[in-house]
Amino acid sequence: MKKLYFTIILALLAISVQAQIDRSKMPEPGPSPEINLEEPQRFELKNGLKVLVVENHKLPRVSIQLTIDNPPILEGDKAGVSSFTASLLGNGSISIPKDDFNEEVDFLGASVSFGSQSAFASSLSKYFPRIMELMADAALNPNFTQEEFDKEKDKIITNLKSNEKNAAAIAGRVNRALAFGTDHPDGEFITEETVNNVTLADVKQFYTDYFVPANAYLVVIGDVNFDEVKALVTKSFTPWTKATPPSFSFSNPANAQYTQINFVDLPNAVQSEITVQNLVNLQMKDEDYLAARMTNFVLGGASVSRLEQKIREEKAFTYSARSSLSDNKYGPSTFRASTKVRNAVTDSAVVEVLKEIDKIIKEPISDDELNNAKAAYVGSFVLALERPSTISRYALNIETEGLPKDYYKTYLQRIDAITKEDIQVAAQKYFSTKNARVVVVGKGSDVLENLEKVTFNGKTVPVNYFDKYAAKTEKPNYDAALPEGVSVQSVIDKYFEAIGGKAEVDKIQSLKLVYEGTAMGATIKVEEKRTADKFAQISYMNNAAMGGVIAKGDELYMKQGGNKVPLPPDMQEDLMKALGVFAEQLIAANPEAKVAGTEMVDGKEAIKIEVPGTVVQATYFYDVETGLKVKEATVTSMNGQTQSQDVLLKEYTEVDGIKFPSIRISPLGPQMTIETKLLEALINKEVTDADFE
Repeated sequence: MKKLYFTIILALLAISVQAQIDRSKMPEPGPSPEINLEEPQRFELKNGLKVLVVENHKLPRVSIQLTIDNPPILEGDKAGVSSFTASLLGNGSISIPKDDFNEEVDFLGASVSFGSQSAFASSLSKYFPRIMELMADAALNPNFTQEEFDKEKDKIITNLKSNEKNAAAIAGRVNRALAFGTDHPDGEFITEETVNNVTLADVKQFYTDYFVPANAYLVVIGDVNFDEVKALVTKSFTPWTKATPPSFSFSNPANAQYTQINFVDLPNAVQSEITVQNLVNLQMKDEDYLAARMTNFVLGGASVSRLEQKIREEKAFTYSARSSLSDNKYGPSTFRASTKVRNAVTDSAVVEVLKEIDKIIKEPISDDELNNAKAAYVGSFVLALERPSTISRYALNIETEGLPKDYYKTYLQRIDAITKEDIQVAAQKYFSTKNARVVVVGKGSDVLENLEKVTFNGKTVPVNYFDKYAAKTEKPNYDAALPEGVSVQSVIDKYFEAIGGKAEVDKIQSLKLVYEGTAMGATIKVEEKRTADKFAQISYMNNAAMGGVIAKGDELYMKQGGNKVPLPPDMQEDLMKALGVFAEQLIAANPEAKVAGTEMVDGKEAIKIEVPGTVVQATYFYDVETGLKVKEATVTSMNGQTQSQDVLLKEYTEVDGIKFPSIRISPLGPQMTIETKLLEALINKEVTDADFE
């Protein structure tokens, strides 16, 4: 391997020296160095399991990769069953409890992991026989229990809920669903409903149907002896019952008839997620595969690519803009160009991405772009050869993708042979600006007006509207007429009446609310205490205080441990507008508060009250029918940065004559939310001045 690396460096140096001698003359290209890859040794068990072994004695380590190369699987109304299967595999075996299994793997300094149709293990070579036994035992005799199933179900549902308002997660789901259709394996998605449809029996059946040896490959690489591996594999995997997976058909996806914007309204979004996509038919065995991948590299495959240079460096719309081109031997895959940008430049970014795709389709790339792309591919190929796992991956690709045996031996020659004309032909074949779906997930009230005016190549790009589950819907109505006589005071009066009556609210001198939920395996508790002129909110993780916010008099500061950090004066002034036992008590008296129309919140119309501020702008949403507050939203703008936070309020419950939301869904970092439930609501109890120190 060192010889190969040295050979390529010498070749590059030689080109550099020739260029220095005569810059006006293109150097004659030398022959690409020959790649000598180790050929894996092979054997096959009677049940159909194919085994590849690569001996590499440089380090005393071994890796084992089991891959079951089944066609795509449509999970339908039980979408998520494969996720359950992946998580429940590896929890020991019928003969070894989960804890004992994990303890032994850890004791040996090894690792063992599973997917729904795969497994991986690595260890020191001296422990290889035992790790092979453990992996095979867990794979062939899985320990599926109702207890672990229930735990995994809770995790999946919690994760789904945490991503309900996550723009990136919504964009990914809608992108796939619109490209392939929800009745296709690559377009379907998991919902709480489909998760609830899955039972432990379904997991066992999925395993029985698809964890089979007919399309299975076992790759062993490292400090091993072929004969030893053959004996171990034969002993461990011969009991695997010979079987083939079920086969079925599904819809054949097609590109959009014309280029269109598919818009998903996400009112809490502070940025727009933009994806321009079209379907492609590309396989690794195709003659133009490398040219196609290199074309994508030039367009958006790296930080030096065109999209990044245009969208980030020149236009300053974003931090990143990339593209991807995937392949699939079983059917269509996708080309995607994507970025996330500020609301104000959403329409401009859409146009610029389309322009860059159109440009690479219509115009040849430069010599420098071609040479840089080739250098990048050669460099990554050479570096990859230094990793033993690369040999096994290449060997598996040759087996599963129908590649010629010398595919990687001639890789550099084929890279070197690619021309600018090849790049343009690939762009014309695999990229489209005539049948593209431009999926935009963003805040419609900020971006839709300009999106509807987008033109490209002299034509207006039509806009279609979808919900966050890719179902077609109506255009959002941001100009719905308010009911007659609606004012800030009338909305708040109706709210107080809805939660128990103004007279009862006025009797409350103090309030303590405690909400609790789980996130990332931890218990999160939020304790809030209020009086007419004081406020304290402290967060706990696993009962350890993480910090909070304290307000009293004209002081407002963050508290962590014994430290107090005053907030900026302008922020203090804005936040003080929402103090009081109920924020509405001060909002009603605020002359700057105004009714700002209506907006749909969880499918119901809500009246918005905006409270402007220098740093923090707050908006409160009240259900038109019930009068209950259903959402609080804040937008904080400081130092040129904007942050949006939405809190959803659900399922009001009555405590001592006053109704409180029993569920709050709040942001937990930029990409997650947490659902917390009301544990305690105390009126005029357990609140003292010491709570605000």
